[in-house]
Amino acid sequence: MTGPALTDSLTTLARVPAQTFVMGSDRHGAEEAPTHRVRVDEFVIETHQVTVGQFARFVLATGYPTVAERPLNPADYPGAPAENLQPGSLVFTGTAGPVDLRHISQWWRWTPGASWRRPRGPGSSIEQLLDHPVSQIAYEDAASYADWAGRVLPTEAEWEAAARGGLDHADYTWGARPEQAGERLANYWHGDFPWRPRPGYGHTTPVGSFAPNAYGLFDMAGNVWEWTSDWYADRHEEDAAHDCCIPSNPRGAAESDSYDRAQPAFTIGRKVVKGGSFLCADSYCLRYRPAARRPQMIDTGMSHIGFRCVVR
Repeated sequence: MTGPALTDSLTTLARVPAQTFVMGSDRHGAEEAPTHRVRVDEFVIETHQVTVGQFARFVLATGYPTVAERPLNPADYPGAPAENLQPGSLVFTGTAGPVDLRHISQWWRWTPGASWRRPRGPGSSIEQLLDHPVSQIAYEDAASYADWAGRVLPTEAEWEAAARGGLDHADYTWGARPEQAGERLANYWHGDFPWRPRPGYGHTTPVGSFAPNAYGLFDMAGNVWEWTSDWYADRHEEDAAHDCCIPSNPRGAAESDSYDRAQPAFTIGRKVVKGGSFLCADSYCLRYRPAARRPQMIDTGMSHIGFRCVVR
């Protein structure tokens, strides 16, 4: 692999000022509530999501094998079919027509051989994707890249402060109102989900294809979800009753609290991912908002998960 996206220096950084802001939302998913004030110190954050080309540079320098490229231990996945116990990852596969949106297995497929190098499985390539955000990245992969780059992954509070760009209480990275007809503000799903995207949507796009937010940060809404360093909890903490008690630089839940209660056989920690992706449809999840959040098992990459780093 050659070309600018592989040889460029690390992504540029933008300053996020120290601030107290209102985190979360009381108008959307229960996991985003309650709104609460937090303080974060000043930090700097990468203006773009880490690209395929940048991640390739890291792998070339270190020989690092991603989680999706390593053999699986059957003991870690009790009851899993043998065909799933091969190196691979989850790949989005659009359906042939409308489906029941309650069953995500209709558009996600465990695909042996899928990894950041072959994001759609065997036969796919990254040759034309070097300036797209890297995907099929598990938490360890993102953290290892960050360590190599001399950076760290953001906390959930840092990430949300950066995404809001100073627009406290706003639903979107660009302001209060949703995208209007004729506007093109973020790479989220436009069209009929999960089978008929409008032209130009339904897949990742080169980083920086949409306008930045007020802090100069690109793709804080859509394109790919981004890992944070915080363990997931089902709800936020209540707002502090007094200014003296507002959490400062909060670090999330305990690992044991992040386990999925619906799958007790899997004691695998889940981190918070933020920002939504090209698969977020208004008719389905509407999660390309700063307050939106969801849990992701740390051992799993997917077609719509990447990351960016910060420096404190």
